[in-house]
Amino acid sequence: MHTGNQSQELRITLYSHDSLGLGHTRRNLAIAQALSDALPELTGRRLSGLLITGERTATSYRCPEGFDWLVVPGIRKRTGHYEARHMRVRSERLFKIRSSVIGGALNAFRPHIVIVDRHPLGIDGELIKPLKHLKAVKPETTLVLGLREVLDTPDVAAAEWQRVGVASITDLFDRIWVYGDRDIHDPVATGELPAQFAPMIEHTGLLASGRKFSGRHNSTVAPFILTMLGGGSDGADVARAAAAAPVPDGVQHLVVTGPQMPAARRREVEAAAGPATKVTNKVSDGMSYVASAEALVSMAGYNTVAETLSTNTPALLVPRTTPRTEQIIRARGLGATGAVDWIEPARASAQMIGQWLSQAVSDPAVASRQSKARAGLRLDGLDRVVELAVDLAWLTDKSTTCITCHHTFPAGGVDHAAV
Repeated sequence: MHTGNQSQELRITLYSHDSLGLGHTRRNLAIAQALSDALPELTGRRLSGLLITGERTATSYRCPEGFDWLVVPGIRKRTGHYEARHMRVRSERLFKIRSSVIGGALNAFRPHIVIVDRHPLGIDGELIKPLKHLKAVKPETTLVLGLREVLDTPDVAAAEWQRVGVASITDLFDRIWVYGDRDIHDPVATGELPAQFAPMIEHTGLLASGRKFSGRHNSTVAPFILTMLGGGSDGADVARAAAAAPVPDGVQHLVVTGPQMPAARRREVEAAAGPATKVTNKVSDGMSYVASAEALVSMAGYNTVAETLSTNTPALLVPRTTPRTEQIIRARGLGATGAVDWIEPARASAQMIGQWLSQAVSDPAVASRQSKARAGLRLDGLDRVVELAVDLAWLTDKSTTCITCHHTFPAGGVDHAAV
């Protein structure tokens, strides 16, 4: 345990752009929760954190102790470019607003550590000016790029890094954390990450074990099976097929469409549902439902998969294939280990899903096989992230910056009389 001064703050910011689904925010939220639980005791410093998100529904999630939300105007991707999700402004003005808000927050908060999820420079470069300014006024700040374990096909990923500029990443960021099990998928070996990044990379393991959940759910009938679609913006086809699937006798089926599914598509899912199937747009604690279900049908987004792997619930993944192939690569890799079952979206009919559900509910061997395979995976990514953050906190402990006057002082306290 670090024996530093508890009066000294340790400030951490986590950023996610959030154009599709809730995955980026949920990943940062899981990390923030782990840091909140462990860092004060391990570092001897009071933790204060800021979660920057572009998804306004994120505030419905409980914020970890010491953290608060900063919600910037939302975006969505249309025909190859990003535009405002809610505001009626041009994209150029929208990103000026987002960049200004983020820059103002970083300048005032002066974090010791900034963790950027997935997009190193933000959307349309919205992070370039804020991060460069932060480094100029507080050079001891550590910038971390956090990446899921699967990005896309190597060709697509290489083209993206070329557009961003490999040198711009190596010049600006200090660390790269890859949230995955290297034995299942190594994005450096596949070519999804440039070789120049290798000295900066730490493979943490999947952010699975240790995710917080209440253990309570509001399902009125037990046992139950579950279908979850993340944010739901692109999950209508899977939801409709699952809702129409035959339900094993004595079991209730709960289909959670996600808050971003368009109302018209949600009505289609509701119309397809049989008498034993209930459709809702969200639940208060999805992890509790996953852990309590007899079986799960879901897409193959990072967070849903990570949460599922930390349970013994048998799972069938139906990955999306557009606009990225990330999910099908993840499903294929995990399916090869036996930790999950998966099916291509084109084959995911109500009949096929129903057959799998029937087997998963009636045959204990399905859950036993998947649980045994999961035990062999590296699922301790949250613990490793905490360890890495402790190391970075020790580096920042050499000095501290007053959030009021912005002067930097040696560790151990702020002496304004010396200024």
